[in-house]
Amino acid sequence: MSDALQDLETWNDALTALQLLQIDPQGFGGVWLRAPFGPVRDQWLRQLASTGLNTVKLPGSVDLERLLGGIDLSLTLQTGQLHLQSGLLAQAHQGLVCISMAERFPASLMAPLTQAMDTQCLPPLRTSDSASPPVQTTFGVVALDESLGDDPPISPALQERLGLWLNLQELPPSAVSDLAFALQDDDNDEGVVDTVLAAQSLAKMRPLLQRMQFNDEQATAICATAMVLGIDSLRVPSLALRVACVHAALHLRSEVVQADLAFATRAVLAPRATQWPTPPDNASDPTEPTPQEPEPKAASESATASETQPDQPPPQETPSSSGESEQDSAEVHEPNPQDLKELLIAAALASLPANILDRLMTKTGSNTGQSSGRSGTVRSGMQRGRPLPPWPGRPGGLARLHVLATLRAAAPKQRLRNGNQTARVAIRAEDFHVHRYQQNSSSCLILALDASGSAALQRLAEAKGAVELLLQQSYARRDSVCIVAFRGAQAQLLLPMTRSLVRAKRALTGLPGGGGTPLALALKMACEQAQQLHRQGVTPLLVVLSDGRANISLAGVGGRTQAHADAMQWATQWRLTGHRSMWIDTSVHPDAQVQNMANTMGGNYLPMPQVQAQRMASAMDNLRRL
Repeated sequence: MSDALQDLETWNDALTALQLLQIDPQGFGGVWLRAPFGPVRDQWLRQLASTGLNTVKLPGSVDLERLLGGIDLSLTLQTGQLHLQSGLLAQAHQGLVCISMAERFPASLMAPLTQAMDTQCLPPLRTSDSASPPVQTTFGVVALDESLGDDPPISPALQERLGLWLNLQELPPSAVSDLAFALQDDDNDEGVVDTVLAAQSLAKMRPLLQRMQFNDEQATAICATAMVLGIDSLRVPSLALRVACVHAALHLRSEVVQADLAFATRAVLAPRATQWPTPPDNASDPTEPTPQEPEPKAASESATASETQPDQPPPQETPSSSGESEQDSAEVHEPNPQDLKELLIAAALASLPANILDRLMTKTGSNTGQSSGRSGTVRSGMQRGRPLPPWPGRPGGLARLHVLATLRAAAPKQRLRNGNQTARVAIRAEDFHVHRYQQNSSSCLILALDASGSAALQRLAEAKGAVELLLQQSYARRDSVCIVAFRGAQAQLLLPMTRSLVRAKRALTGLPGGGGTPLALALKMACEQAQQLHRQGVTPLLVVLSDGRANISLAGVGGRTQAHADAMQWATQWRLTGHRSMWIDTSVHPDAQVQNMANTMGGNYLPMPQVQAQRMASAMDNLRRL
C-alpha cells in the first residue's frame, strides 16, 4: 500500500471514529488519539466539536474533588458555610470526557476515572460518604496523547479500556487539508465525508444498535485473532465486537458482517498486537482438492450420457444447479469460522507498521524487582519534578505547605471547631498537607561488545555507528553510554559513562579484535558498573552484542562448559538487579542456547545475523522507551 493510500485510510478511520462516538459514546470506552499539537489534531477536534456531543474538558491540573465532586472552596470561604459542587465526571453524563495531555494525567486520578468507567458511578470521595447512594454517570473518554519519541504514553489501565486507538503522529497536514477545505465548502458535496450525523440518521442507527447481534462464529474469530496477535486481555475482544456492532449500525445493517469485523480488527486489535501472527496451518489443504477431482469426471460422464441419449429431457438439472449456486452464494457471504479467522488476521497484518518486528521483540521482558525505563527510575521528592497530589504531613525542611489542600481538609470541620463563629478559619496540625513531586533519574546504556572472532571488525564498525546515533540524541534525554568490550582472556571498561560523541569515537577506533570470548567476565563487569551507577542515582540498561559462544571462564582459562556455567551465573545476577536488558544475537542462525541465556537475564532476545547500525540503534532506543 502506498503512503498516500495509507494516509487516506488512517484519516478515514479517524473520521469513522467520530461517527461511532455519535452513535454510542460510552459503549466501547472511547478513543486514544496519538497526535502532536498541530493542524491534524486541530482538524479532528473541530470535527468532534461540530458533532454537538456533551464534551467536558479535563485538564491535567484538576484535583480529586473537582473530578469527583466535593467542597467548593471559594464559596465556602466566602460564606463561612460548607458548600458542595458537582464533579466533572458527573457533568459528562451521557457524553465524553476529553483529557488534554493524557500522558501526564496523574496516576492518583486515573484510578477513580477508570473505576467510574467500569461501575458507571462515581466512587465515594471519603469513607464517610460510602453510606450515601452513588452518583450514576456514564461517559466515554477521548485521551489526547502528545507523547513523542521517548515520552511515556498514557496509563496502561486507560489504554485497555479505550476501544479505538488512532495514531496520527506521522500523518502529514497535506493529507487532511483538502478534506478540510471540502468540508467548509457547502456547495461542493461530491466526495465529501460528512462526519456529523443527522438527527434522523441517529434515530435509525441507535435502535439498530440495541437489537444488533453477532453470532458465535464471529465471536470465536475475534477471540482467535486476538490470541494470535498476543492480546491477553479479555476486555479487548468485547470492545472489538462492540465496535463491530456500532459500525454495522452506522451502515444501517441489521447484523454484523465481514466488513464490520475487518474494521474492528484494524482499529481495535491491530494496534494492540504484541507478537507477529503465525500463518495458519494449511497442512491438510493439499488433500482437500482430491475429493473435488471426480466432479469434472462426473460432469463429463453426464455430458457423454446426454450425447448418447438425446431424447432424455434435462430439466431435472436446473433445480440442482440453482441449488448449488445458492449454496455457493451463501458460502461467499457467510464464510466458515476458519476462513473468517484468516480474513481477520490478514486485515490485522495489513494494518501493522513496517518496524513491528523489532518493536515487538524489544518489549518488556519478565523482569522482577524495580523497573527501569527510558528516563530512569521514578522517585518521589519534595523539591522539584512533576507535581503529584498533595500528601498529609507537616511542613518543614524540604517539605512545603500546600495551602489549598490544607484549607480543603479544614473546611468541613469548622462548625465543630468554631461553633457559630465565622470570622476565622481554624486550622490544626492534622489538616496540614505538603507538596510532592515526581523525579525521573537519568539512564545509562551499558553496551557489552564482543570483540572476539573473525567477524569482530564488522560488528565493531556497526556498533560504532549505532553508538554515534544514540549519542546524537542523548543530551536532550540526559542519557549516557558505557561500553564494556571483551576479547581474549579479559574484559575491559572501554568507555566509562559519558555523553561525549568524541570520546566514544576515540574509544571504539582504538579497539582491536580477535581472540576468545570471556562472556562471564563481561557480565560480571556489567553488573559491577550497574551497581556503581545505581548508587549514583542513574538507572542502568544492559545491551549484549555477542553470539554467546563463551569459551573463557572467570579464571581466564579455556573450557566451554565452565565458561557457559559462569556466564549463566552472572546472567542470573543481572536478573536479580531488576534492571532491563537485551541480547542482540550475532549468530548466523538464531541459537536456542543464547536465547535461554537472554531469558535467564530476564531480558529481550533479538537475532541479528547481519549487524546493522540503524536497526541496532532503533532496538536500543526501544529498550529506553519501556
